[in-house]
Amino acid sequence: MRRTLIAAGIALATQAGADTPVLTVYAGDYFTSEWGPGPIIETEFEKLCECDLQWSTGDLLPRLLLEGERTKADVVIGLTSDVTARARATELFTVHGQDNSALTLPIDWTDDTFLPFNYGHTAFIYNETTMDAPPASFDALLEMPDDVKIVIQDPRTSISGLALVLWVQAVYGERSADVWAKLAPKILTVTKDWSASYGLFTDGEADMVLSYTTSPAYHMFAEEDFTKKAAIFPEGHYFMVETVGKIAATDQPELADKFMAYVMSRDFQAMIPTANWSLPSALPQSDWPEGWSELPLPEKVLFYSETEAAALQAEAIETWRNALSQ
Repeated sequence: MRRTLIAAGIALATQAGADTPVLTVYAGDYFTSEWGPGPIIETEFEKLCECDLQWSTGDLLPRLLLEGERTKADVVIGLTSDVTARARATELFTVHGQDNSALTLPIDWTDDTFLPFNYGHTAFIYNETTMDAPPASFDALLEMPDDVKIVIQDPRTSISGLALVLWVQAVYGERSADVWAKLAPKILTVTKDWSASYGLFTDGEADMVLSYTTSPAYHMFAEEDFTKKAAIFPEGHYFMVETVGKIAATDQPELADKFMAYVMSRDFQAMIPTANWSLPSALPQSDWPEGWSELPLPEKVLFYSETEAAALQAEAIETWRNALSQ
C-alpha cells in the first residue's frame, strides 16, 4: 500500500510538472549569473505567470543566426541597439505590443519590435586612489603618457567593445584611425568580454577599464567603495540600449506577452539599477533608488540608430584592428 501511495504521488507530481507551461528566454551568460538580474526576474515572474521560466544562455545574435526558424526561444533579452538590425533581418521577431510612450530614455524610441529594458553610456573607469589626474576629455585621454594602461574589450565578441569603436567613430569620424594609433600604446590588453577586462582592473593590473558610467554604482552601493569613478568627457558618451524581443513563432504567445508587459512594470524597472547595475528604461529618475540620481552622467549623448550602427561597424572594427596590429 505504501509503495502504491508513493508511486501515485510521483505520478501526480510528474503530471503537475508536465502541465506547467514553459517560457524559454534566451539571454547572455552575465544575465543569469548570481550577480545578474536573471535569478530575481525568474523568481518574481514565476509568481505572476504560474509558469516555468527557463533561461537559455549564450551569444545571442550568433545563436539566432545559426538556429534561424529552428530556434527554441520564446523571448530574447539582451540584444543591443547596435545589433538589432541584423536580428531584425532574421524575421524571427514580432511586435512587442507595449506602449513606447511609457519609456524614459534620453532619446525618442519608436521601435515596435525591440523593447528597451535598460540603457547605459560607455565610459572609462578609474580608481581615484591610484590615478591622481584622470583625463577630463577624450582628447586628454589620448594625450596621456603611454605608461597609463587601459584594458578594453574586443568589438567582434563584446557589446561594450563594439560600443567603443562606434563611440570613437561618433566623436572623431574620419580621424578615427589617428585616434586608435594614439590609444594603442596605452592598451594593456584586449579581452573577449567585459568580465575579463573588469577583473584585470579591479585586481590592479590596469589603470583604466572600458565599462559604463553606472559601473561605480556597484562599488558604491554593494561594496561601500567610493574610489571607482567614471571619467566624463565633454565630447559626449556613446549611448547603448539593451532590448527584449518576442519570437513570432513562439508556442507560448500569451506567456511571452506577459513577460514583455512585466519588463515594463514598475517592479521590473525598479530592480534594474541594483540587479543589472544599469539605468531603467521606463522609470522616472525621481523613482530611481536612493543615491542613483547623484551619479555623474554625461550631458551629451551620442547614439547611432540600428541602421547607422550596422552601416558603420564593419569599417569601425577594421580601423580598430589595423591600428592595434601595428
